[in-house]
Amino acid sequence: MTDCSTLTGTELLQWRRRQLARGGTAADLDWLIDLAGGIPWASLQRLLLDPSRTIAMVQSLDVLTQLWQRHLQENVPLQHLVGLCPWRDLLLESSPAALIPRQETELLVDLALSHLKAAPPGRWADLGTGSGAIAVSLALAWPTALGHAVDLSCDALRLAARNFKRCAPNHNCSLHLGSWWIPLKRWWGTLDLVISNPPYIPISVVQGLETVVRDHEPHLALSGGDDGLDAIRAVVDGAPKGLAPGGWLLLEHHHDQSAQVMQLLRAAGLVEVRAAADLEGTLRFALARKPAASS
Repeated sequence: MTDCSTLTGTELLQWRRRQLARGGTAADLDWLIDLAGGIPWASLQRLLLDPSRTIAMVQSLDVLTQLWQRHLQENVPLQHLVGLCPWRDLLLESSPAALIPRQETELLVDLALSHLKAAPPGRWADLGTGSGAIAVSLALAWPTALGHAVDLSCDALRLAARNFKRCAPNHNCSLHLGSWWIPLKRWWGTLDLVISNPPYIPISVVQGLETVVRDHEPHLALSGGDDGLDAIRAVVDGAPKGLAPGGWLLLEHHHDQSAQVMQLLRAAGLVEVRAAADLEGTLRFALARKPAASS
């Protein structure tokens, strides 16, 4: 095997063809070449035009072969094998302690930033922070705001802490162990923004998920009870007390729950309730506000 620091483009491309013949998708394999091998997609495309070029890889092809085989044979997520996950402009640590951050959840952050652009929050919270992806992004966007990241899992909070250290070492966010609003009781009524991507998949659906998800990501962060709405109800029910007057609540939910979540938000007395779509046009997010004049 050629040393990982002295590899030609021809050798890499031949190896790539052999791996794809075993299975998997080109997109996933190129992701592995990028994150584990240190060859970005753009550089890989240039090799197609000039395969005689010499390239430097941070991992040998032997190592990449072993990772790819584990992904194909054991359905282990590539993010767990590499220990990294690109998300927005971040490169987060990834582990089985929390859900792998999804692309659609990037839009939840975009919604928060756009809705509070004119008046950034003085205090915000991320309920069910998991890897800390959302919280890290908000802490970087609003460095002077006071943030709170909550999770029921000690392992997830430790992962979030590492991601803060990795991506936002000078952050202004505190981490809390506990269930939804409960650890933040001393700040109830002062939160200008609460954002959450809670577990929302019905139990019956969890068992039918792809193996790579069902067997390798925490069910605590996937299952939302019989109808998938248990966690969403807990978050919505706490909003009238937890939010500051005029404060926003932003949620991600399952692809078929929009109408039910809208109803829950209105029943809780929140106003300016509306839905927002994901990249495929599916209503995936919900936004609502506590009345400004509320007591």
